[in-house]
Amino acid sequence: MGFADFALATLYILGYQVSSILVGVALGLGKLTIAASQFIFGWISDYKYTRWGRRKPYLIVLSPILGISFIFLLLPGLLLDLSNPFTLFIWLIFWYQIFNFSYGITSPYQSWMVEQFDLNSRPMTSQYQNTIGFFGTAVTTIFSFIVLPNFSDKIEANPGVIPPEFLYSVIIFGIIVIILFYVTTFIMPTESYHKIESSSVERLKAILRNKNYLLVTGMVGLASIAWVMVGSLILLFIEKVLQFESIFYYIIAGIFLIGILLFLYLWRKLIINLGKKRTLLYIFLFAIITLPFSLLGLVPMNNLSFIYGLIFVSALTGCLGGWFLLPNILYADIAEDDQIKTGELKAGTYQGFPSIILNLFQSIGLILMGFILELPEVSIKSSNISIGYVLWGPICALILVGVYFYSKKFLLLDFTWENNRNS
Repeated sequence: MGFADFALATLYILGYQVSSILVGVALGLGKLTIAASQFIFGWISDYKYTRWGRRKPYLIVLSPILGISFIFLLLPGLLLDLSNPFTLFIWLIFWYQIFNFSYGITSPYQSWMVEQFDLNSRPMTSQYQNTIGFFGTAVTTIFSFIVLPNFSDKIEANPGVIPPEFLYSVIIFGIIVIILFYVTTFIMPTESYHKIESSSVERLKAILRNKNYLLVTGMVGLASIAWVMVGSLILLFIEKVLQFESIFYYIIAGIFLIGILLFLYLWRKLIINLGKKRTLLYIFLFAIITLPFSLLGLVPMNNLSFIYGLIFVSALTGCLGGWFLLPNILYADIAEDDQIKTGELKAGTYQGFPSIILNLFQSIGLILMGFILELPEVSIKSSNISIGYVLWGPICALILVGVYFYSKKFLLLDFTWENNRNS
């Protein structure tokens, strides 16, 4: 699944020659769709308990739509003339909306964090989930590093032919999505029944009255303006600024995988030893220090560029690993805090509602990315490219500076009942 967000910008901007502004708009609109779908499916999955539980029916219905839309999204050449950028833009918008609508499957899925795992096991559960998830991301990252750099050249040379290694890989990825969601559906136990007497509207009103929950959701949204650009621009930075040769992509991809596994473990240890809030602040500080180093892409380094790229990507991997570890834990703990106060566990609503804010801000981030990449050109390694390809780092760092102080002042992430339970 990570391939869609990781490579779509590279695929359509470099491979299909669609304007970066149009791609940014298309990806931004998709985030608005996922905002609605993740909220709706999380909210309504709280409504009825079936013999399959509350969550599994949605996984069964939505996963085939997700896999099929993934295939069409990444393979427009199956039906389209690839020489028309505007037609490709319309295709991208259409299939990205369907893809993100069905991606609402993740809200019922993530509701299991609070329903099936207790307080002390959630950091470990999130580490396992993200480790396996990032293993999948590493596979698609390696695929992106190896296949996509040559993909744009092949498409330009022969627009009517889809490179077979790309064609078969995408189809396999789409099928794997369906298979793994079905495997998860049948292997995971059905969550225990818990009674919810409040109506859907009352549940929504209850979470809107939870000030701390809204503040945490606001933090996640604001930070995501930066994080979505970081995740989308790593490959473009390596491709356009560092201009690595093929062998270096293998090494960077391996570092990406090893870095994710290592940093997930380190951040989990920090959560246990220091608490969630201090760990979150350290993640922001790490990113704030790291991101401005994208400006070094303007400096001729010759043989040192690989060392620089290795260190920079490794550090960004650490930032992303820490960030992806935390939100599910935070929302599960807040949902449990609400259950302690109200007697009702509204897991789906608490997992689904933040997607509205999260994806709205991610949409802003992707649209902003499109405009940043259209800034005036400068000469880097004898190539003229937009200065936005190096300015995105300090821009993202400035965003996270604001989020750091916001989080430090307003958020409650470590509850008193946690200490009582652990003692």
